[in-house]
Amino acid sequence: MFLTISTTGSPERPATDLGFLLHKHPERAQAFSTSHGTAHVFYPEASAERCTAALLLEVDPVALVRKGKGKGRGGAPDAALAQYVNDRPYAASSLLSVAMSTVFKSALSGACKAMPERAAAPMELRIEVPALPARGGAELVRKLFGPLGWTRVEAEAVPLDEAFPEWGDSRYVRLVLEGELRLADALRQLYVLLPVLDDAKHYWVAPDEVDKLLRAGEGWLAEHPEHKLITSRYLARRWGLTRQAMERLELVRLAEADDLDVESVDNAVDERSDTEERPVPLAVHRRDAILAALTAAGAGRVLDLGCGQGQLVQALLKDPRFTEIVGLDVSMRALTIASRRLKLDRMGERQASRVTLRQGSLTYTDKRLKGYDAAVLSEVIEHLDPERLPALEFAVFGSARPRTVLVTTPNVEYNVRWETLPAGHTRHGDHRFEWTRAEFRAWAEEVAGRHGYGVAYVSIGPDDPEVGPPTQMAVFSLSTTTDETQKEAKAA
Repeated sequence: MFLTISTTGSPERPATDLGFLLHKHPERAQAFSTSHGTAHVFYPEASAERCTAALLLEVDPVALVRKGKGKGRGGAPDAALAQYVNDRPYAASSLLSVAMSTVFKSALSGACKAMPERAAAPMELRIEVPALPARGGAELVRKLFGPLGWTRVEAEAVPLDEAFPEWGDSRYVRLVLEGELRLADALRQLYVLLPVLDDAKHYWVAPDEVDKLLRAGEGWLAEHPEHKLITSRYLARRWGLTRQAMERLELVRLAEADDLDVESVDNAVDERSDTEERPVPLAVHRRDAILAALTAAGAGRVLDLGCGQGQLVQALLKDPRFTEIVGLDVSMRALTIASRRLKLDRMGERQASRVTLRQGSLTYTDKRLKGYDAAVLSEVIEHLDPERLPALEFAVFGSARPRTVLVTTPNVEYNVRWETLPAGHTRHGDHRFEWTRAEFRAWAEEVAGRHGYGVAYVSIGPDDPEVGPPTQMAVFSLSTTTDETQKEAKAA
């Protein structure tokens, strides 16, 4: 993983001033430990006329697996597909952004006690990234860097194999930026846009990522034509965080338009008189639909299969009608977060007896999952490779056989309504597929027929007359006749 920063100079203003601005001496090769490997800073050339600083990041694949999101629901797609053999050591991604923030921390902030005037002034820069993953291709690279003051933005697609040109181009580009910018501004742009182009962060996106984005985007992000896409991708398409960031960026734009401080614009809004209704998040619509379906089915003992961080388990615990709740997920990290969310260590004994969190795979049969009233697979099936769906089908419908099974999954037809979602992309980097309404119903009908269930369908979220709802739910109900036949066969 490699990046170079070059500048030119003269005897009066030597190019080696770059060493002062980066706080790294041109005559030394330095190494810095990061959470996922070692970052090296060295200078391939350093003279008064021209100076180049190089950042080389050696990624430790084992550390990436242990400290990253790893496998499972919500895991980084590259790590989930191949934990130890992937492009992370070679392609500029969020790993490189984190290394930049560690190694060039002072330069990112624009601080330089030795040469404050040089740090505050634009300088001739040439930045090169030999291998940049770009979901959206060279055209998106130019759209993101083009409006930021660079006189040259070159994004050359890297072929899959030069010996076989008919195979076409890979998703990687060789990026060259040239122009006269402040070094701090250039580094901040890279810090934000490298993970945006890769579209796959290697760490959990927490609420403090909004502050990081706005600090790094100060002075350029609010007015960028693609600020919605940048914000959404940087925050891993977490809708709540994206909405929060967009609201704060709007305040920045209003303040700049009126030449005011952001604080004064924000304080001018009287929240007591704010009567505008905020749209209900899709996650809330989905939980409400699931709870309503479970209540209608009279379920008391419920399985949340693929429970993730425990949002649904938390909602079920609030209703005393659900007497036993089991959350199952393959990711121990997700279960740890769910345990913290539920405050299991501080929960009263009576309440704690109602909930159990277990690690397990949905594609393997598990005797512990038999005998429950209902099972919920909320936004789970699309995280599995299609060839593994039959294994999940048998484990849930053939082995566990709850009386009611609820399955929700995105409706791909609705994706055209998401402004920040590029055409042809899934809503989440780990989605292996997304189905149309017809495809989902065809799968559900086949599953129901094979295992003796009836099935009905529920729309979740605003039902668009052209493309349908954003999320679709199938409600499987075990046929009474089938259930009685099986009981009689066992008795015989």
